[in-house]
Amino acid sequence: MTASAFGAATGIGSLPGGDAREAAKAVTGTFEDFPHLPELPARGPGADMIGRTAGMLVELYARVEPSGWRLGDRPGRDTKRAWSWLGEDLDALEEFTQGYEGPLKVQAVGPWTLAANLELRNGEAALGDPGACRDLAASLAEGLRLHLAEVGRRIPGARLVLQLDEPSLTAVLRGQVRTASGYRTHRAADRQVVEATLRDVLAVHGEGPTVVHSCAPDVPFALLRRAGASAVSFDFSLLTERDDDVIGEAVEGGTRLFAGVVPGTDGPMSDPAGSVMGVRTLWRRLGLRPELLAEAVTITPSCGLAGASPAYARRALAQCVRAARSLADNPE
Repeated sequence: MTASAFGAATGIGSLPGGDAREAAKAVTGTFEDFPHLPELPARGPGADMIGRTAGMLVELYARVEPSGWRLGDRPGRDTKRAWSWLGEDLDALEEFTQGYEGPLKVQAVGPWTLAANLELRNGEAALGDPGACRDLAASLAEGLRLHLAEVGRRIPGARLVLQLDEPSLTAVLRGQVRTASGYRTHRAADRQVVEATLRDVLAVHGEGPTVVHSCAPDVPFALLRRAGASAVSFDFSLLTERDDDVIGEAVEGGTRLFAGVVPGTDGPMSDPAGSVMGVRTLWRRLGLRPELLAEAVTITPSCGLAGASPAYARRALAQCVRAARSLADNPE
């Protein structure tokens, strides 16, 4: 996958507030070379990551119960609300990307985080039912195919990048997802099944570039690469030296790193060079060529910015762009 398939900096997805036009304007104005479709979960159920992606499913519908999102037979008001907000977000993005040509990222929850967070009729997570997991993944794949086609129709000059958000993936692999009672956990998912399912869902984008994002610790880099992800997005602060080998293999194998170096919630922010100091240190430790940095790394916030104040979120997005420039100008 060529470096031009991606930009030097972008956002993860979510932003604070509820104004779609304001969000689209902020994202396209800051990330001139690699904008993304903003998500605004503060608007309520259906704008949250699970509800938004549940609204993309084909022939499967979900509604909000006191315990969370539950699959049902027909689209109710929660599904219709998710459709409406996604349409509003697409309208806003289309308005601010007139004539845009370049990479553009869209996000959806991946099949395993969806299975861990969507309930079946009995109140248990779909994760505990292999047949339900298969149906969910197939429905998601078809929904993503339609979503990518719709975004491509609205912004014809864009080269679409598909990001799957998988914050629950590590818990799924380790058998740490709790059952409805809270007293037990679902058994660990078979790694080969997890990999194959991710491969099938990522494949809906054909030869197009794909990213899998997780801001949880112990991101399974090798599994994601085998599943066909062109890039892996992660919270850089959670890396440890035991990740060095797998990171080095990923870079040398052509997998791009979306390094989440700017904190996702309000707090002090270092200067741009300070934000990417850890990336440079990692590079030296791995013995990688400095000039590879700009080709191999996209700078992002550590996670979505929904929990930040609007003023901080705007500063964080701008910091990503400045930090990426610092990395490109001074790779040593």
